Amino acid sequence: MYTKRGSSYLLVLCIIVLGSFAASVSANSHENPDGTTSHDLHFKIQYATVTRLCNGTKQILTVNGQFPGPSVYVRTGDHVNIKVSNHVDENVTIHWHGVRQLLSGWADGPAYITQCPLQPNAHYNHNFTVTHEQGTLFWHAHLGWQRGTLYGAFIILPKKGQAYPFPIQPKADFRILIGEWWNMQLNDVEAFGVESGRGYNISDAITINGQPGFLYRCSAEDATTIKVKKGETYLLRIINAAMNFQMYFQVAKHSLTVVATDASYAKPYTNNIIVLAPGQTADVLLTADQEVDSYVFGATVFSPADPKKVEYPNVTTTGLLVYEGAPQKAVDDLEIPSFPVFNDSSFALNYFSNLRSLNSEEYPSNVPQVVNRSLLFTVGYSFVECKQGEVCEGPGPGNASIGTNINNVTFVLPQIAIMQAYYEQLYPNSTAVKWDTTLAQADDTFEENFPSMPLFQYNYTAGNLTSFFANFGTKVVELDFNTNVQLVLQNTNSLFFESHPFHLHGYNFYVVGKGTGTYVEEKDSPNFNLVDPPIMNTVAVPSGGWAAIRFVTDNPGVWLMHCHFEMHTTWGMMMVFIVRDGDAPDQKLPPPPKDYPKC
Repeated sequence: MYTKRGSSYLLVLCIIVLGSFAASVSANSHENPDGTTSHDLHFKIQYATVTRLCNGTKQILTVNGQFPGPSVYVRTGDHVNIKVSNHVDENVTIHWHGVRQLLSGWADGPAYITQCPLQPNAHYNHNFTVTHEQGTLFWHAHLGWQRGTLYGAFIILPKKGQAYPFPIQPKADFRILIGEWWNMQLNDVEAFGVESGRGYNISDAITINGQPGFLYRCSAEDATTIKVKKGETYLLRIINAAMNFQMYFQVAKHSLTVVATDASYAKPYTNNIIVLAPGQTADVLLTADQEVDSYVFGATVFSPADPKKVEYPNVTTTGLLVYEGAPQKAVDDLEIPSFPVFNDSSFALNYFSNLRSLNSEEYPSNVPQVVNRSLLFTVGYSFVECKQGEVCEGPGPGNASIGTNINNVTFVLPQIAIMQAYYEQLYPNSTAVKWDTTLAQADDTFEENFPSMPLFQYNYTAGNLTSFFANFGTKVVELDFNTNVQLVLQNTNSLFFESHPFHLHGYNFYVVGKGTGTYVEEKDSPNFNLVDPPIMNTVAVPSGGWAAIRFVTDNPGVWLMHCHFEMHTTWGMMMVFIVRDGDAPDQKLPPPPKDYPKC
């Protein structure tokens, strides 16, 4: 199961003490009468220069000069105000991935969806309460490809005095953020992916906590190291912050017990290897029960797409788990974890099938048993027609470029944030349009006609489309408050199969089913898990298969749903839900804050 390879190394200790507020964040915190805490933090968007892979220094975007960015530690029920100030010469936004933003959708962050970008020398206060979430989440930029370096952990601890609902209380916790590194500037990678029409330059390295590890050039000395004591149990907070790939993760010779997914507690599930899509997190217990020694942990790509069409970085990123008292060793003498083959979809599907929500008295799973609104979204690739006068290099007819779509609609970002347009009623079907011609016209905003079913009916997994060209539009689905929604995400063989990780802002959802082939309601829905399905905010739709989720629309606002492969989002694989206000005062979206960034 293991191979040996590598070079000499120098260990750098990187330990986070359980329950501590991240020292790297400048925080002003005070306790409230109800026992919660209010935190005031300041995220300064700054340039910094870093060096990776013997490639000289490179200027990157950071928060407070740190890469990865600072970690935030809060507790369930805490109030958080994070002032984001832009000290660079480009626009930026920050998104708090997985934080529900209950009645605080103005703070969510995706550019041109809930806010317009934060311009140079401007600032915005993201003010919200952490309502129910517990566990590991993260924050990241949400404009273009900026999240390649603008990301960090967002950790939600139990309320004061509460223990974890785990079989063993961990001695300490460690953050493991999996990312990708490019020697190129990220805006150049994005531009090439759009302009070339056929793909993008894959990353030069996979990283753990911003470091490639000792299987990469000039990277051994800074590899992430975790110090443990034999016999103790630790909590690994694993975050897939990678841009375009799902990941396998394991620690050599150790078992991993998953106890939470996407900051929702889970029934303990033990395996040697876990699988995470971009945007997903896992809280994992690890017991130091092996001989006193050093052990390699690592992550490598899971990519079920045809490698001739979707290339992938194929060198494992590594770190080191070091037992107290372990003899010093050269990496040549360490065993490197061996993973399933890069496209082992069966392994990934089996791993997922073993995940269950905790569904205890304290943490129940209130799965909607009755569906009020049923949706079917096909997700896949499409062609983008070469515009007259342009020179295209894509693989499609007339050198058409590669694009993506949901229900045969490729999303186009508007010129004014959809949430601003919705709140101010600046859209075509508004009952009381308030025109401000200095801002936008109605056709610069959105339409309320996103299809509930695919525009083109065909055998979704057979690839027999009559046209591989999608429509373009800025379209939304409006939902009434307190609606039980079922959404089936159907992978398609339009051009080729891929496993797409879909993230829904503003909500957690129940993943009630997954399967291969084309979804057939009469055959597949009777097998749904309506008792204790995993609770997530990001779901990986199997390659050549489908995933079914359910959620209740209890959070009014404007909520983006998109593939968390950055290239796919750039190409238009996203859509928007608008959840209307309810009748009660606590079911209505409050007005925007005074410093809200408008277009």
